[in-house]
Amino acid sequence: MQTYKSGSHTRYDIKYHIVWITKYRKPVLTGVVAERIRELIRQICQENEVTIIKGHVSKDHIHLMLSSNPNLSISKLVQKLKGVSSYKMLREFEPLKKMFWGQHLWARGYFVATTGTVTDEIIKEYIENQDIENPDDDFKIAT
Repeated sequence: MQTYKSGSHTRYDIKYHIVWITKYRKPVLTGVVAERIRELIRQICQENEVTIIKGHVSKDHIHLMLSSNPNLSISKLVQKLKGVSSYKMLREFEPLKKMFWGQHLWARGYFVATTGTVTDEIIKEYIENQDIENPDDDFKIAT
């Protein structure tokens, strides 16, 4: 059964599959760095009233399936996710600051698709079947 969210004058069900990579695909998203990036993404999503349906932190990229409201454009959402997380991560982790000396943790661009062309179950299964060893509810970290 389809569940719709409601605004003051709207009913909607907007879901995105988003993927972005680290600069030069460097495999730095491990251990405490991966845990911190997951925490930051959760925080940014909560602040912007975005629901994380599924997520996966790989060593060199992030997969997210999000549910958003129509007031927030996907470009603004990704700008916040990548911008805030990069800014905070480079200040909190000295090795990252040295490795990504140009102050860019993430590569340019990102992939995004709405879930209308592919069922939600297929995307969830795809994210679920990433190289995962340590599950944490619906947002996992690869080891």
